[in-house]
Amino acid sequence: MAANSRLTIAAHALAWLALAHRRGEGVLTSEQVAASVKSNAVVIRRSLGELRRAGLVEVRHGAGAGWSLARAPEGISLLEVHDAVDGRPPFALHHSEPNLECPVGRGIRPALSGVYGRVEQAMRRELAAVTIADVLRDVLRE
Repeated sequence: MAANSRLTIAAHALAWLALAHRRGEGVLTSEQVAASVKSNAVVIRRSLGELRRAGLVEVRHGAGAGWSLARAPEGISLLEVHDAVDGRPPFALHHSEPNLECPVGRGIRPALSGVYGRVEQAMRRELAAVTIADVLRDVLRE
């Protein structure tokens, strides 16, 4: 199963918007962001729409249309981005009930629930500690 890249695409778009702002560009179009991500503009608009609903970006329509950050990049954590585009936990239990007459089937959910909960909390702590400004700083270092 392929890993989900929605957080990566959203962080990329936000870092590009932050750099554009730093350079004095007011807004970027979906096409400009898509060119940087090397993705389809429709995919980018969908991601930016989710970020807009979360209050992380703004959109301007009409003349000079485009997207911009709604807040300073120092004030946008990767946790907020994650929650905006894909707030699902990193792991899930069975979609259907396992065989409860089997000793493993009976005990697997309780055995894994605690582990998965701790993994999710650790992931959320890490994402909360990193901002879009941090990502852009690290990107520009390379």
